[in-house]
Amino acid sequence: MELHAGQVAVVTGAASGIGLAMARRFAADGLRVVLADVEESALEKAAASLREDGATVHARVVDVGVREQVFALAEEAYDRFGAVHVLCNNAGVGSGAEGRMWEHEPNDWKWAFEVNVWGVFHGIQAFVPRMIAGGEPGHVVNTSSGDGGIAPLPTASVYAVTKAAVVTMTESLYAHLKAEHARVGASVLFPGPHMLRTGLWESHRNRPDRYAKSRPRRTPYRSLDQWETAMKEAGQEIEFTPVEEVADFVAEGIAAGRFWLLPESEHSDRQIRARSRSMLDRADPAYLENFILD
Repeated sequence: MELHAGQVAVVTGAASGIGLAMARRFAADGLRVVLADVEESALEKAAASLREDGATVHARVVDVGVREQVFALAEEAYDRFGAVHVLCNNAGVGSGAEGRMWEHEPNDWKWAFEVNVWGVFHGIQAFVPRMIAGGEPGHVVNTSSGDGGIAPLPTASVYAVTKAAVVTMTESLYAHLKAEHARVGASVLFPGPHMLRTGLWESHRNRPDRYAKSRPRRTPYRSLDQWETAMKEAGQEIEFTPVEEVADFVAEGIAAGRFWLLPESEHSDRQIRARSRSMLDRADPAYLENFILD
């Protein structure tokens, strides 16, 4: 699908990080952009910044886990611009779960699934039928992660399970769109290939009361900066991928009609091969042992 001026892109989780970078890239290509995020002040700041750069922007505070809010977003987008050509279901959170799976609080799972899985599903249901009916070329990008989308990550199992679900959901969406001979394509995004500086590590700042923790955390939440410092003290330098590179990769992938928005990475390739080999050999998932911590 060719991206060009006058088209409309909707991005969730758009107030910062990857979402904002994608919105900036689309706006630079002349697209009108609809920004959705749960953080009102950050959203207003992002929208103002884009407008200063000359972009046509509509912003709405949206909790993607609430179906009615996503459908209201779609209604506003179509009322304002008359069409949607690109949908990026990008909003996501880390669960904040601690310990072994049998020790997790159910609310950790409920919240992560509501945003990371139900949020994507709500976006598909609210926008895709109207995108198909519009008859114009369109594209849906769902954000997964190498952590779960490629191979399980037992140290962040809740997040990983949700991101695995996004991959399967997007594969199914791709098949359904093909079966309908729709002019709308689908891609699944694995941001990277390295770590990213996003607000995911501070997801707890947006945790709603309905999914509040029932007991205090055993350890304080750790920021990305704190984690990076700890890794450096342990003698490990961490590579980071600028979010702008991810946004460029997405735009190029949409233009190429590419399903797997998976940047080249020896680490990812090793994980894919190890997991596939384990399944084909009917062997235990020994590739997980490096991730299982005491």
